[in-house]
Amino acid sequence: MKQRIVLLSLVFLIAACASPLHANDTAPSNKERAVALIQSIESGDPGPAACINPKKYIQHNLMIGDGLAGFGEALSQLPEGGAKARVVRAFQDGGYVFLQTEYDFFGPKVGFDIFRFEKGLIVEHWDNLQAIAPKNSSGRTQFDGPAAVADLDRTVENKALVKGFVEDVLMGRNPGRITDYIAPAHYIQHNPAMGDGLEALGAALKAMADAGTPMRYTANHMILGEGNFVLSVSEGEFLGSHSAFYDLFRVENGRIVEHWDAVEEILPREAWKNGNGKF
Repeated sequence: MKQRIVLLSLVFLIAACASPLHANDTAPSNKERAVALIQSIESGDPGPAACINPKKYIQHNLMIGDGLAGFGEALSQLPEGGAKARVVRAFQDGGYVFLQTEYDFFGPKVGFDIFRFEKGLIVEHWDNLQAIAPKNSSGRTQFDGPAAVADLDRTVENKALVKGFVEDVLMGRNPGRITDYIAPAHYIQHNPAMGDGLEALGAALKAMADAGTPMRYTANHMILGEGNFVLSVSEGEFLGSHSAFYDLFRVENGRIVEHWDAVEEILPREAWKNGNGKF
């Protein structure tokens, strides 16, 4: 019954979202729409979900059914009044918006969400979630650090830098070039298992390899950026499991200087609630 009420509310509000604006109204940006949608998880306001396209909503969260019906079912399963969502960083790249969010539903999580828009409506969604861990050895959390966008004129250049880093270093095409991409003396790390600097990164990767569970990146599926922030979406293996890697980088003067991430195990095919795949 709760799911039916949620869906009826969404259908009604979608009609309102699609109706023409009055002359004095200003349409929100896609970034503002996406942030409002995430915040509505906590507020319970169904209004922001009105900008999901009811005829085309492709879902890549493998635990949620496809389309508006799947979204409504997921909302209905959240603990009433108990879900939390705080958007920490928000970026836009053309028709894509990508967010980093502090969640608390069925336990505290760090999450990255990607929304694709067409004509002001959300038509596709990807995400990655990981449990929140204590501060790393450098005293950094999975959320702290800068959030303001700068260097908008260098977006294309910064995306190319991160793409090269992922292919050369993380995917192993030419790992010796790591210092071409990362500033050795100024690399800030927010991964809970690693400290600042290249030495700590190397030590953590070696420890996983020595334990027989190396971290492997096998494919890169998406590079999105706005100014000095670039998000990479990749596939590979982590702790022996097929996994998705969402890596957010901050770039400064042509080098990567800061990193946040979320790693999530990819469910086996028989457990998927939609047929769209993780990527």
